[in-house]
Amino acid sequence: MSRRSAKSWAKLWMRLPSRVWRILRSPRVSLADKLLLVVPVLLYWVLPDWMPFMPVDDIAFTVALAGWFAGRMERKYGLGAPELPDRSK
Repeated sequence: MSRRSAKSWAKLWMRLPSRVWRILRSPRVSLADKLLLVVPVLLYWVLPDWMPFMPVDDIAFTVALAGWFAGRMERKYGLGAPELPDRSK
């Protein structure tokens, strides 16, 4: 993996929580679509696991679902990345 692609992966995963939070707060996204993330994640975290006391699989599931959810909702509702202020001035 090249250095550039490693940086882009790091940016993607570092921004994921803010992307998901922005989508969940958006009035443009329907409640049914918001529940596509919340319900499966809550069920997965509450129901017994095959590997008790090992939260890594819960976290991996949550991150994978959040990545899918953010991409899908941003495409469906036209929610692009938030504009960053221009600091070149």
